[in-house]
Amino acid sequence: GDLRSVLITSVLNLERLEVDLFRCGGQHHWVPATQHLFGGQIVGQALVAAAHAVSRDEQVHSLHCYFVRTGDPKVPVLYEVERTRTGKSFSVRSVKAIQHGKPIFICQASFQLSQGSPVQHQYSMPTVPPPEELLTQEELIQKFLQNPNVAEGYRKRLTKIQAQDVPIDIKPVNPPDIFSSEPQEPKQLFWVRARGYIGETDMKVHCCVAAYISDYAFLGTALLPHRQYRVKFMVSLDHSMWFHAPFRADHWMLYECESPWAGGCRGLVQGRLWRRDGVLAVTCAQEGVIRVEQTPTQSKL
Repeated sequence: GDLRSVLITSVLNLERLEVDLFRCGGQHHWVPATQHLFGGQIVGQALVAAAHAVSRDEQVHSLHCYFVRTGDPKVPVLYEVERTRTGKSFSVRSVKAIQHGKPIFICQASFQLSQGSPVQHQYSMPTVPPPEELLTQEELIQKFLQNPNVAEGYRKRLTKIQAQDVPIDIKPVNPPDIFSSEPQEPKQLFWVRARGYIGETDMKVHCCVAAYISDYAFLGTALLPHRQYRVKFMVSLDHSMWFHAPFRADHWMLYECESPWAGGCRGLVQGRLWRRDGVLAVTCAQEGVIRVEQTPTQSKL
């Protein structure tokens, strides 16, 4: 079979209609249970479109996005690029994603020609077990399903999650006890990578894949202190990323997520993607809408 990542061969592979106009077909590899387009897919595809409008030597260093309408997975998405500014060191590209004649997403991405500087520092990477010592998300679900005391309704939900064909490998460092509704600290650690092979290529390709990966399970970090409530509605409002150092999105990276604040039906999350060698590769931030049932949920056992 094709060992290349489906994120490259399909999900992030756009059709060029005009110089700065691109289309993603109506077939989408993975759609969340909400039946809305996955936000990470839209961010990644918008960055693909923007990257087509700069030179190969320019690399993305930041992007800032707003989700303005929910995406419909049944129809294609058009990506319209505006060459906002092309400077000597930095270039800005604006991208609008359109469905049903209306914008569903707007994004600005900034690209930079490589420049050296003696001003350098970074945080230290958390000390965690290597991915080889941890179970994948699928293996953890299989382990939970072996518990004979799991309620049938919850068993069906777990089976449904297990069947989803997410194009990301995920290994939680400290997986939460899914049978408990006890509040937890709003922090998560995952080892993540794209499924399949991407290889040595233009760094912008790996950044587009990281944009896809960065949105998966990110906002859920804000729910960890509030596990006694059932989520009625949860959707991303905005998403920002800063790219610091080269990386391979098909190699294991540690995704450190934390939520410093939630309130007013919104939650804020921040994330850092670390290379295995301790280099900080990407920083992310996102705010989303979170609405819950005011009545605490029942035990899942």
